[in-house]
Amino acid sequence: MNKEKTGEMSEENINETSEEQLIDMNDEADDEENSDDILEERKEALLLLMNSKDYKPMRFKEIVYLYGLQTEEEKQQLLDILTMLEEEYKIIKTRNNRYMPTPKDTHVGIFTGNRKGFGFVTVEGYDDDFFIHAKETANAFEGDKVLIRETRKAFDGNRTEATVLRVISHAIRNVIGVYDPGTSFGFVIPNNKKIANDIFIPKEASMGAVKGSIVICDIKDYGDDKKSPSGIITEILGHIDDPASDILTVVKSYNIPVDFPEDVERELLTIPESVSPEEIKGRRDFRNLDTVTIDGEDAKDLDDAITLSFKDGIYTLGVHIADVSNYVKEGSPLDKEALNRGTSNYLIDSVIPMLPHKLSNGICSLNAGVDRLTLSCIMDIDEKGKVLSHEIVEGVINVNERMNYTDVNKLICRMGDAPVERYKPLIPLFDRMQELSRIIRAKRHERGSIDFDMAETEIKVDENHKPVEICAHDRNDATRLIEDFMLMANEVIAEDFFWQELPFEYRTHEAPDPVKVDILAQTIKNFGIYFKTAAHDNIHPKEFQKLLKKIEGEPYEAMISKLTLRSMQQARYSTECTGHFGLACKYYCHFTSPIRRYPDLQIHRIIKEQLHGKLDNERIRHYNNLLPKVAADNSMKERRADEAERDVTRLKEIEYMSERIGSEYKGVISGFSQQNIFVELENTVEGAISVAYLEDDYYRYDEASMCMKGERTGNVFNLGDKVHIKVVRADKIERVIDFKLLKKL
Repeated sequence: MNKEKTGEMSEENINETSEEQLIDMNDEADDEENSDDILEERKEALLLLMNSKDYKPMRFKEIVYLYGLQTEEEKQQLLDILTMLEEEYKIIKTRNNRYMPTPKDTHVGIFTGNRKGFGFVTVEGYDDDFFIHAKETANAFEGDKVLIRETRKAFDGNRTEATVLRVISHAIRNVIGVYDPGTSFGFVIPNNKKIANDIFIPKEASMGAVKGSIVICDIKDYGDDKKSPSGIITEILGHIDDPASDILTVVKSYNIPVDFPEDVERELLTIPESVSPEEIKGRRDFRNLDTVTIDGEDAKDLDDAITLSFKDGIYTLGVHIADVSNYVKEGSPLDKEALNRGTSNYLIDSVIPMLPHKLSNGICSLNAGVDRLTLSCIMDIDEKGKVLSHEIVEGVINVNERMNYTDVNKLICRMGDAPVERYKPLIPLFDRMQELSRIIRAKRHERGSIDFDMAETEIKVDENHKPVEICAHDRNDATRLIEDFMLMANEVIAEDFFWQELPFEYRTHEAPDPVKVDILAQTIKNFGIYFKTAAHDNIHPKEFQKLLKKIEGEPYEAMISKLTLRSMQQARYSTECTGHFGLACKYYCHFTSPIRRYPDLQIHRIIKEQLHGKLDNERIRHYNNLLPKVAADNSMKERRADEAERDVTRLKEIEYMSERIGSEYKGVISGFSQQNIFVELENTVEGAISVAYLEDDYYRYDEASMCMKGERTGNVFNLGDKVHIKVVRADKIERVIDFKLLKKL
């Protein structure tokens, strides 16, 4: 046998191997401490052996032979040491089971997949991901921890390429998808488009699923180069054609908790139905003031109420927030479940609350006509919008009117159908609110705060969850009014606790990535718009503010606003007060929504402990240890909620457009890929025109000019161009809406 080919070291090389490298695997230890020392010596000896210049990767039995091990106990000790070194990533085992030192260009990271087969690996400490070709993924799944080896260094702006040597641990144990049956087997097409392969399902493991069934599938085998992953169906959620199944599918996909645990249900029995006289003692009584809540028509969890007075040129604004922490105690079952959820999830016509309805719609909700406990921020503000002084107090309120944005907007804008008679006594209060709101907004604008005044997608569904209308929903003066007051309270609270140097959870927003700023500047240059980026490492929010002003009223305003928003970083929660770029402020937190956001509930506890003088050194240490983990978890749960909301919205858009195949619409070109021109319709729905089906020419995407060019005719499609399209496909499985171009307008 050719020993070099088997990976064995030659007899000459074995003889040259030092005594240290071939340390006796039979050394006995007198005590536990010596045992640990000997274990480390053996590990070092193996590493020394494998790093020697004559070593070639060897199988386990070859290393056993090299060391001359005889007993099963000795062999097991060697195997244990090899396993330890593998787990420490100091050595690796190749696909043909040979052991070798971990190469210097090898890393451990998290795999992100793509439906086309390729993927990326994020490695801690590296700014850019590593690109993995489809044939080099080793069948890694989305979220897997993998060991990779660099194969090609970054060049011409491309990422460094790598190959996955092995999957260390799988992150996904089951998938949700759509079942596609065959004669004697079937496949589950994963909803998660970052999973490249469909899951093979033996017929006996299908649970009777039919074509189009939405199922949960447990993965039993992750597959390899020759076979697909396989699994068994464990639950059927519904059918893809059933409108009611969309929300359930998304909720299950993101593991969003729906039902509350038994210990939470038991704790709810101790929660009162109404505020008692005992609870009111020692609180500031605001019940004699005109107090209103202003929310959406369908809102039931009312976090915030407003009081406002004006005297001698001073506005006294009261922002009264539900005192949820009075009922949800730290470490209680309610608190643990609230932290587990992190936030309420608003999915079209369904709400998955952070807190049970007895709190979120009951004792904590600031419902009209009943006493409610609050944590209130009372601010004195001058006529230039400067906060002269403030107080943070525990209060009790009794809301006069539960208002909605539509009615308040009609009242303050003096619309013809405004319900004047119904709310006549409160109209002076709403006018004063509008007056102060404009002052606050002007001051915020002066310092550079960026206001993305973009229409949001509003989807109206019937009683069967079927979408019946999709339209653009604009903010109005009433929504801005409440937003202005909440932002001010959040800033005041954050600054107060920053200067007290107490542990706190802030809401931070970092300056944009310079690379994204450059891309934005290059894109809008095609519209003849100059964007000042010379000093973009220290770019000021005012530059973005000026940009939004320039495009105001232009046909491409909505599109460039979205591009500008995408250039921004994602806001997050942090224990460090690093400021909020978008709001152009140094101090910011989330204080005003403790019913639906855990960060707000968390800082309410800190504020109340400080008010009662209970923030001693022990409690400060407690919060210093607790808050970093809580802030990171809150940020993650917020992203999960945002992604779930986007998924439900997209599914409802697809369902809506599937009923309108053949319908014609006008839209605006909103983006490009190498194969597609993306078009946004007036109702905010976005779809794609495949350039492969443009019959007049062969089109290529010109990245430098951000346009699609015809090679023969020279026709050009630019961002913002108006087009006339026909809907040709809307597919929930592929999550796509396809258009056919009729003409360029």
